Amino acid sequence: VQVVESGGGLVQPGQALRLSCTFSGVTSSHYRVKWFRERRGRRELVAMIESSNWLTKIEAPVKDRFTISRGDVENSVFLQMNNLNFEDTAKYFCSVWAGPNDYWGQGTQVTVSS
Repeated sequence: VQVVESGGGLVQPGQALRLSCTFSGVTSSHYRVKWFRERRGRRELVAMIESSNWLTKIEAPVKDRFTISRGDVENSVFLQMNNLNFEDTAKYFCSVWAGPNDYWGQGTQVTVSS
């Protein structure tokens, strides 16, 4: 299984970015995709989407600004991030659980700076 994140970059406060997580080699129709971010040495969960029913969960710190959704091609997921602020600066990672393992990408850097 290969997982690739894309869409990161340098933005100003208040701007938006859409991250993509594209994965291949998953043969099961049931999988779970999570977005994490790593900042100041800590990795924290940001959002999750479940393929069985496309249920989504956004963590409280970003709940009003981030959304997670199916991508526009098979085996892809978007993380839409609006109204970005300095605290959102982090490396964002996508993990794909396709039972029994989790597969991770290399991450994509998001930097919010004025």
